Amino acid sequence: MIEPGTLQQYSLFGGLLEDQINQVLPHVEYNIYEPGAALMVEGERNDKIYFIVHGRVDIRKDGNVLLHLSEGDTLGEMEVLDVMPSAATGLVVEKSMIASISNKALRQIYKQDAGIFSLMIMNLARDLSRRLRRMDEWHSWIPKEDGSIPESPSPKKAT
Repeated sequence: MIEPGTLQQYSLFGGLLEDQINQVLPHVEYNIYEPGAALMVEGERNDKIYFIVHGRVDIRKDGNVLLHLSEGDTLGEMEVLDVMPSAATGLVVEKSMIASISNKALRQIYKQDAGIFSLMIMNLARDLSRRLRRMDEWHSWIPKEDGSIPESPSPKKAT
């Protein structure tokens, strides 16, 4: 079982007090995965947010590794919110302990305490917003067809 203080390290639980996390803990599942196990598969349904407690997971799209995730990282957030098939595959690369919360568990948390649920969803939205910003920044540095690198967009000055 994971300690409340450990869960507070994950952004999804940011701002939750220890007693609030204790209300969430019964909804968290824990599993040990061996290398090669797929937590989620690109194009298939996923209804869980995964938290890497120990170990490593690669995020793959079209067979290419996009990200290396490790302790403290999460995956599967998009699919829980938009209920679409997984955008990528989460593949375990070393023996890993993974905690997860299902969409069903999130609904139970909502029924139990809407305040806790609201804070978790706000945290989730912030995480996805940060990822989108990073992708925008990364995309702005992709070389143009002529090989030149686009200029970094500068902040607009207020007029």
